[in-house]
Amino acid sequence: MALSTNKRSLRFDSTEQEAFLNLWRTYDCLKGLEEAVFSEYQLSAQQYNALRLLRAVHPGSMPTLALGRRLISRSPDTTRMLDRLEDRHLVIRVRRSENRRVVEIAITDSGIQLLDEMADRVVAMHRAQLGHLSESELCALVELLKRIRQPHEAVGDHWLND
Repeated sequence: MALSTNKRSLRFDSTEQEAFLNLWRTYDCLKGLEEAVFSEYQLSAQQYNALRLLRAVHPGSMPTLALGRRLISRSPDTTRMLDRLEDRHLVIRVRRSENRRVVEIAITDSGIQLLDEMADRVVAMHRAQLGHLSESELCALVELLKRIRQPHEAVGDHWLND
């Protein structure tokens, strides 16, 4: 066992660093598969996620700030991302008459059609990414990842409440 510990200490400063670097490497491997699929549809993963969240409230809409809080990755560039989706007629923005500062965002029929067109490819992508794990392994992984994030997310954060 001492040999294993010494070997580890040569490669990593700590077990936490080893775990973090393994998470980062795993993300990089999985991200490549994701980028290949989304690039076929000229979307980023963040744009796809925004469309997916907006479809969940369709035919309603969502305030832009609420959408920003629900995105997987925090991005200071949400406005530009939404500009690109709006330019492609995948979303629309509407200002509330009672409060012109609040901008509501909604998915269009074209946005829904694009998500429908992508659906089988996205399912296949997720299977390629994680399909080699059993259902119980996937559930355990999800719970462990939630535990890892918990002290780093704001109280009441969307991800902690799901």
